[in-house]
Amino acid sequence: CNAIADQAVVVALRKGFSAANEALTYSEAVLVRCGHVIQDYGVSSPKNFSAFASFGFHPVGAGVPWLPKGAQIGIPANFNSSPDDPSGIINRTIFINGKAVDWSSDTGSALKEALVFSLEAQKFAIAREVARLQSGGPVLNAVVAPFCLSGVWVYSVVLKQVLGLHSVSPLFRGAANIVALGLGAVSYFLTSDAVSHWNDMSADRLAAGVSRDYAKGGVEFYDKILSRNKTLRSLMGQKGEEMYAPSGNLFPAHLLQLKHTPYTSRRDRILSLLKEEKV
Repeated sequence: CNAIADQAVVVALRKGFSAANEALTYSEAVLVRCGHVIQDYGVSSPKNFSAFASFGFHPVGAGVPWLPKGAQIGIPANFNSSPDDPSGIINRTIFINGKAVDWSSDTGSALKEALVFSLEAQKFAIAREVARLQSGGPVLNAVVAPFCLSGVWVYSVVLKQVLGLHSVSPLFRGAANIVALGLGAVSYFLTSDAVSHWNDMSADRLAAGVSRDYAKGGVEFYDKILSRNKTLRSLMGQKGEEMYAPSGNLFPAHLLQLKHTPYTSRRDRILSLLKEEKV
């Protein structure tokens, strides 16, 4: 029965690759691994998930499982590699600042090492996206903008009511509207950050909670991301120093928006779960 179930999940996942004619670039083992993660996580309707080949270096997710189109998980090319077989990395050419990375150089070797994940780390990374999609993460992110837009209207009404601007010059009411827009923008950035942070931490916790192997894979996953970013910071020169902190975290998008939960925080959270034996 398990073998039949595994095959059914793999067939469902393969549909996404077939639609884009990308199946040949990925081994069957990658799809089987995705299927195992979906089953390990306990997804009730695994056929609502499909996979596609994505750019970047770690999985991404889109959609939600309970909608007609289901959820899609993007698998990057480096997940076609393993510590024993890094061909998915070294068979590709990566350009940084217009120059191809020399995999035999010190920095090239460091980058290759950071891009090749163990099976446990790969499974955690996929489970993280499954958890985020299952919990409706994209929906939560999507409702932030309309919620804050309605907040602009509330701010405007309250300001005019408190300051008694309904019977004064339109110029003052216009100024109140501008202030309300500013408050709405600040609310959007802060709320968006808070929701993204909660989604990230919740997905990590749920993925690490599948088993201790998944949790250990999560620690490795974030360690490798930090190592990769440090290497890219060196390879990219000034642009790398503007994008990546010396720790390997991403710098904030701007003063009001972090944009990404710090990878060090995400790794340390999983480490604390392991120490507390909550996974």
